[in-house]
Formats: sequence, C-alpha cells, structure tokens
Amino acid sequence: MTVPSAADPPAARRALLKLSGEALLGERPYGIDPDVARRLAREAAAAHADGIQVAIVVGGGNIFRGLAAASSGMDRATADYMGMLATVMNGLALQDALEQAGAPTRVMSAIAMNEICEPYIRRRAVRHLEKGRVVVMVAGTGNPYFTTDTAATLRAVEIGAQVILKATRVDGVYDADPEREPGAQRYTHIGYTDVLAHRLQALDATAVSLAMDNRMPIVVFDMRVDGNILRALRGEMIGTLISDEVPA
Repeated sequence: MTVPSAADPPAARRALLKLSGEALLGERPYGIDPDVARRLAREAAAAHADGIQVAIVVGGGNIFRGLAAASSGMDRATADYMGMLATVMNGLALQDALEQAGAPTRVMSAIAMNEICEPYIRRRAVRHLEKGRVVVMVAGTGNPYFTTDTAATLRAVEIGAQVILKATRVDGVYDADPEREPGAQRYTHIGYTDVLAHRLQALDATAVSLAMDNRMPIVVFDMRVDGNILRALRGEMIGTLISDEVPA
C-alpha cells in the first residue's frame, strides 16, 4: 500500500471511522443525544451511498469510563469490561440512526451477546462491507487494558481499511493542549514517531505503534463541524494526518 503524503490525503474506498462515546453526548452531561446520533449517521450514510465502505468503532465514555472508575478504586479489568458494555449501547443507537438514514448496518461485538448483535469475525465483517453494509464494531478488543483507539487500529488493519478517521472534539493534533495553551500550534501532517516522542495526546501510544507497524494512516479531525465526517470519509484533507515521517 502506498502511504499518501501531506499533499496527497488518503481517499479511501474502505475507511474505519473512530467515534468516541463523548461524540454522542451533544450538550448533555451523560448518555446519548438522539439528534447528534442522527447527524453523525446521516453523514456516514451519505458516504456509504457514494460507494465508500464504512466501518465504525465506537467508545463508551458518555456512559461509563473504565479508566476513571479504576482510578477511584474499582478493579481495572472489571471497570474495562463495564466500559465495553457501554460501547454496545452506543453501537445499537448508531445502528438505529444509520438504518433510519437508509444505510443497512450490522453491529459486531468482541464479546458474545448473540441476542442483540453478531460476534466479531473478521471474514464476516469484510463480507458485510463488500455487500454494502455499514459495520459498527463494539466492545473494544474484548480484552481489558486496551483502549478503543487500539481496538480501532486493530480492526482497521484486520479488515484492510485504507485509513483510520478519528472524529474528536478538537480540529487536529497540536504541539500542546490547545485548551490550556492558547498559542498551541496545529500540525497538518506529523509522523508516527513524532507523536510518540512528544507524547502528543492524539491517541494512545499502543494504537500509534500498531498503526506505524502496519503503515496505517490516521486522520484526526473535529466531528462537531457539520459535514466533516462526510468530508473525511470522502478523502478530503481536514484536521491532521498522522502517517510516515514528514520529509525535512
């Protein structure tokens, strides 16, 4: 696979969209805002209608955060499993919104719960994509101690996606926290090793390392801007591209 340069953004036929659980909050302090879910689904469904194969990995932080619970004294593995269950709720909400928007959708879980969704099987997931279905992947990797960023990278590699699109509440990767440092500078393109070396909080180090090993480009962008998810899925260059090293 040829990894695109900063001037040649990845135009993916098969893309993996990573949505944080917080993306579904809207202005609410907790839970799922149906209007936000419908907006995100409409944009993903529009890309699907263009012929782009769309896979989605969703987090659960709007309902339960395993790391936060572990820091308060809960057993880390137990807290992480609870977080995985929260992602299933979000995945079902997205499935409903996507199908209302006209995109046939399958939810696939890394933890078996056959009454409500399919088990994640790589070949079956790829077949769903080839048949024109959006695939929503939930329950992370099915293992504690791994974030949904890592799950998204793992799934992207497994299904042969061309790019990971991480939809966040910021418009890219910065050299410092833009909420704390008003002068922070946003990168348009940054290499994997620079993200790791500078401990930039775009996504966790395990996910970045896995992406680097498999030359999987990542685009970090602001999902709060109307149309950005559709633009990213269509391959327009928005936000920050994380890929091979930037030429000096």
